[in-house]
Amino acid sequence: MTLRFCSLASGSSGNCQYIASEKTSLLLDAGLSGKRITGAMVDIGEEIKNVRGILVTHEHSDHIKGIGILSRRFNIPIYANNNTWREMKCKIGKVDEENIRYFQTGETFHIEDMKIKPYSISHDASEPVAFSFYGGDAKISIVTDTGYVDDTVKKEITGSDLLMIESNHDVEILKMGSYPWYLKKRIMGEQGHLSNEMAGEIIAEMMAMDIPITNVLLGHLSRENNFPELAFETIKSVLASRNIKVGVDINVDLTYRDRISKVYHIKK
Repeated sequence: MTLRFCSLASGSSGNCQYIASEKTSLLLDAGLSGKRITGAMVDIGEEIKNVRGILVTHEHSDHIKGIGILSRRFNIPIYANNNTWREMKCKIGKVDEENIRYFQTGETFHIEDMKIKPYSISHDASEPVAFSFYGGDAKISIVTDTGYVDDTVKKEITGSDLLMIESNHDVEILKMGSYPWYLKKRIMGEQGHLSNEMAGEIIAEMMAMDIPITNVLLGHLSRENNFPELAFETIKSVLASRNIKVGVDINVDLTYRDRISKVYHIKK
């Protein structure tokens, strides 16, 4: 089976990821306007009307901005856990009862031919989750908006054919920047966001597993506290310190807050 993936946008100004199997098209989060998401889908040759569900990682606005309008306009079910539904319901407008779907964090569920596993991460939201998506033997994992990655998350992402992981900020740029101190503490805290260096260490650790991850996308880069080139070079440097060569042992690409990524095809 083949899984397809494209980051339609990733960053503090809005997040939306497209994941598809041979029969099923899904969105992970919809933190952009409905118009922008619909246009991005057209740009990659897909139609929003074919989306069978929108899955929600957590209730922050950069992840749910367009969810309500897309669900109403195209009759798309929205999947979230109980606590996320409780927090976001008043923010997304009226949703048809038939399109309100619940999952249990930590429990696998299916949407048509796609198997999906949500699992807990550490962020300042009600019940934030990351996801792994399975199509046959192919596996894609998406882990953003977390202050750290614990052993449970590492176990869940082991064996992924494609991993999208947060590489939010450069610590020194953040410390020297214009953000107020409370916000800097939040971002650097255990319920904040992964730095470039932390992302690099996690990727290096996953490379040492029995089934190493060989395709990585860096996501949720901060507009104020990071640069795409800096994120890439930091990851490259961390991996090189472990004798792991980018472009030889592992492929590392970027996602962007203001444009779509390329479309990735995982066939196994």
